[in-house]
Amino acid sequence: MSDDFLKNPAALFDIRGKTAIVTGASGAFGSLAAKVLAGAGANVVLAASREDELKKVAAECQALGGKSTIVTAIVAKRPSSAENCDTIVAAAVTAFGRLDILVVASGLNKVAKIIDQKPEDFLDVMDANVTQSWLMARAAARQMLKQGKDGLGGKIILTSSARGLLGHPAGYTAYCASKSAVDGITKALGCELGETGITVNALGPTVFRSPLTAWMYEDTERARDVRKGFLARVPKGRLGEPSDLAGPLLFLASRASDFYTGHILYADGGYTAG
Repeated sequence: MSDDFLKNPAALFDIRGKTAIVTGASGAFGSLAAKVLAGAGANVVLAASREDELKKVAAECQALGGKSTIVTAIVAKRPSSAENCDTIVAAAVTAFGRLDILVVASGLNKVAKIIDQKPEDFLDVMDANVTQSWLMARAAARQMLKQGKDGLGGKIILTSSARGLLGHPAGYTAYCASKSAVDGITKALGCELGETGITVNALGPTVFRSPLTAWMYEDTERARDVRKGFLARVPKGRLGEPSDLAGPLLFLASRASDFYTGHILYADGGYTAG
């Protein structure tokens, strides 16, 4: 094995000129992922249902130095559509000639105790988190296999959660089941595509700062009580920040992770370790 990488180890993380798709790109994690990849020099294709928000993210990506194009794909529309996912991949190839990285950041949660939850709500969560992940991985893998093993070969990154491994008492049966299924897809595809040069991994965040969780970081009695209970399980002793997800994402998107596949990488401050 060549040890040329020792002369410039940082080159293992170089994704300049690579083409990435990010679904759910108008959401908290999706927009962060798009900007991290753009800031690292990748071309990004942004897919989500909110075109106005996508335009904002696209402008931010371009300001960071990356090229970008928008696909107004109704990824949140149920049921998920194979044609829709194929359209997203085709848009990336049309705009930039190839596809190197897929980040599936679209998703859904509907919280309710099982005795109260409607079956259609359970199915909506499973469709958004599981079927959408499977269909996007399928469309991306087909394109990546056409391209061969040159370059990255292909990086498929799904979005898991600590809730794929651990339960939750507050009406999360649908969400926990969906993320466990995403973990299963990740492991199975890691095995299935292992010899092709395509890696399939999942990033599993816990709570991190976003518009949806901003209240948990506030100095209020409610926020302090919630943090106290949560942080009792977090060895690092704090909630997550967006920067805590940037490094793991870049690792999974780059050559640095070429020997990692079928892996769920938890960005959780040690939450799942205890």
